[in-house]
Amino acid sequence: MLFWILVAVLTAGVAAVLLYPLLRGARVADDTHAGEVAVYRDQLRELDRDLAGGLISPEEAEYARAEIGRRLISVSAAPMVDRKTSKHHRLSEAFVLLLLPIMGLCLYMLVGRPDLPSQPLEARLENPGNDMAILVAKAERHLAQNPDDGKGWDVLAPIYFSTMRVAEAETAYRHAIRLLGPTSARLDGLAETLMAMSGGVVTENARQALEESLRLEPDNPKARFYIALGMEQAGQTANAKAAFEALASESPADAPWMPLVTEHIAKNGGALPSGAGQAPGNPTQADVAAADSMTTGDRQQMIQGMVESLDARLSEDPNNLEGWLRLVRSYVVLKDKDRAAEALKRGLATFPASSEQGKQLLALARELDIATEGMTE
Repeated sequence: MLFWILVAVLTAGVAAVLLYPLLRGARVADDTHAGEVAVYRDQLRELDRDLAGGLISPEEAEYARAEIGRRLISVSAAPMVDRKTSKHHRLSEAFVLLLLPIMGLCLYMLVGRPDLPSQPLEARLENPGNDMAILVAKAERHLAQNPDDGKGWDVLAPIYFSTMRVAEAETAYRHAIRLLGPTSARLDGLAETLMAMSGGVVTENARQALEESLRLEPDNPKARFYIALGMEQAGQTANAKAAFEALASESPADAPWMPLVTEHIAKNGGALPSGAGQAPGNPTQADVAAADSMTTGDRQQMIQGMVESLDARLSEDPNNLEGWLRLVRSYVVLKDKDRAAEALKRGLATFPASSEQGKQLLALARELDIATEGMTE
């Protein structure tokens, strides 16, 4: 009931605001008309006094009386002319008072939810359900009151990162590490956050976090991959190739990171590990050997053909995350960012941005500096 009372009060207030100029305009017009009539009648009376006192001749008085009378008749006839305007004002008033509230009420009944009970922010924070925004707001509110709750920071940090609030993610990871101690997962998350902030570059701070992660977990493939990537970005080709080859030799053949590792091995001048060419779109050992004897133009044409073949296979069988990752990276290597963005969009159509696979695609896009506007919803 309170809701409808508020609606009625607000409607009356809006109607009053809209009607005020119309009503005020009518009153101003009436006051102006009455004032002009009074002025001309005073002039007629003053003219009679001047004539009686001999201040003007009868001819001058007659001429002046005719002119004043003409103006008085013109003013007196004005209300007849303004009837259309007055009618227009009445229609406007009827629209504001009746039609506008009725239209608003009908629209609300069609698209609104008057049956829902009121739910202020306090109640939503108490029962957030699956609303991620409310869950985050609740966690932030809790941490504002309890800043030394390491578990809260530990939960919030990856959520910040997944929603690309990287500055908040870095703060959350650092608080979690300070309060709960370093772990491989927290250090890897901090490193990925720092890389996201730098456009995919393995910065010195990110490298330090990754190296500490490796000290805690020497076989951590994520940290090993990013450290090798940092060597590659720094121009240390030989060291990067050796690091990628070591990771490939110590990883299972079906490890999800193997396709990306083999690409970087080839990128740094190394030979592909045995069996790497069996995945769709990967070059075989024979392809690599043939490429060594080709001219630059022929080699580029062969690479283009392989990429197009992978593109066609993914169109037929899109449920292949590794294939989409390779395709996006391949188009970037071919300096075709438009087709890379198109491939990313097609991959996200199969693996939504909110899924773990979609997040991997978006992380690769950030690493390769591919615009993702409109793809993250």
